[in-house]
Amino acid sequence: MLFNSIEFLIFLPTVFIIYWYLANKNLKFQNRLLFLASYFFYACWDWRFLFLLMFSTLLDYFTGLKMQKAGSLKIKRIWFWLSIIINLGFLGVFKYYNFFAESFADFSSQIGWKSSPVLLNVILPLGISFYTFHGLSYVIDVYKGKIKAESNFVDYALFVSFFPLLVAGPIERATHLLPQIKEKRVFDYNKAVDGLRQVLWGLFKKIVIADNCAEFANQIFNHSADMNGSTLALGAVFFAFQIYGDFSGYSDIALGTARLFGFDLLRNFAFPYFSRDFAEFWRRWHISLSSWFKDYLYIPLGGSKGGKWMRIRNTFIIFIVSGFWHGANWTFIVWGLLNAIFIMPSILMKTNRKNLEIVSKGRQWPTIREFLQILITFGLTVFAWIFFRAENMTHACQYITEMFSGSLFRLPEFEEKKKAVITILLVIIFILVEWKGRENQYAIEKLGLQWRKPLRYAMYYAIIISVFWFGGNTEQFIYFQF
Repeated sequence: MLFNSIEFLIFLPTVFIIYWYLANKNLKFQNRLLFLASYFFYACWDWRFLFLLMFSTLLDYFTGLKMQKAGSLKIKRIWFWLSIIINLGFLGVFKYYNFFAESFADFSSQIGWKSSPVLLNVILPLGISFYTFHGLSYVIDVYKGKIKAESNFVDYALFVSFFPLLVAGPIERATHLLPQIKEKRVFDYNKAVDGLRQVLWGLFKKIVIADNCAEFANQIFNHSADMNGSTLALGAVFFAFQIYGDFSGYSDIALGTARLFGFDLLRNFAFPYFSRDFAEFWRRWHISLSSWFKDYLYIPLGGSKGGKWMRIRNTFIIFIVSGFWHGANWTFIVWGLLNAIFIMPSILMKTNRKNLEIVSKGRQWPTIREFLQILITFGLTVFAWIFFRAENMTHACQYITEMFSGSLFRLPEFEEKKKAVITILLVIIFILVEWKGRENQYAIEKLGLQWRKPLRYAMYYAIIISVFWFGGNTEQFIYFQF
């Protein structure tokens, strides 16, 4: 069930009405309803994987209880590592087994060994990377004593499977979401309206920006051998806005939907393409994943306390793991390595905490220096995205080689020039709106609230009309593959 589908348009108000008008003021009923709704939502993708979701939930739920009641640290550690190994084991089998098997076979053939790897013909369970990380964070936090084990199974299961974030995040923490699940929730009109506004903006990002950019990005990447350098460069930019509009659009819809039910989820994007360096970019892009790796991998490895070489080592580790988390392909690992290299100047010069405030806060336009910093950071980000989008390393290298050839200075070539120009104009408008609203949680949170009602509603209707106008084809969200 896609967020941008008719099915969800029926599902959401149905659950909303039952939740507030039949289950209102009854916390147990509300949580049970959301739990069942979340499992129904997931079953609409493939009901068979409900068993894997339930197994993962039961494993971590009982692990938490066993660690809480453990009579010794040794027993507590046994339960802890059992959960970690099984969780990562399932993730490894479904997501990474074929990659390792094929890579070993390729390596063997290069040194003269012949091997025929046994590959698994299985579909990657939707959202497995996300709900596995939900469970892992819970188990680690219980083990470290940051949170007590949850005794109510429905409450814990809802934390893992809450439908707005189940498939593609944000990656929630038990310390943040579980207390909200256990608190009494009452309907807040202003909060609900704000949630609808963020849902609307998320749909605009996905349908109007991401899907239009995807059409040209796919054409260019799929036929890159026939394209000149400038077209390839523009294709990389199209993909940059496709993945941003798509994933941040999903996050906006998730956060807005959760707010309709009285929940505040973790913010996942904070206008990352206005970053002045890569340290700032990674504080603003996929925030829930970046903070997850920081808290559960970077800091346990020693963080920044062990000197320069430890900072370098740990930074490369988390970016390589982050790349591998996104997919079982060498292109994702290279993408992670590039980001580690790009962030190195900030790490080595200890300026990684420099740009903590949003760029040009309180000012209308950036300075020339800020503009150049944004442009350089965005350009390097787009370059790294080529590896993220390419089918394999050969494709990525060929794409980059042709892009930086002499044809880079020719005019881009498109079969549908008029549509390409319209898409570019939409992206420019989108950038301007994002810039105008960059000090808010999302671009249109407060944009237009100071205007008179007719003008303000004209803006909302324009967004709604554009969503329906471009919403003929319902494309899957790009992060579903991870």
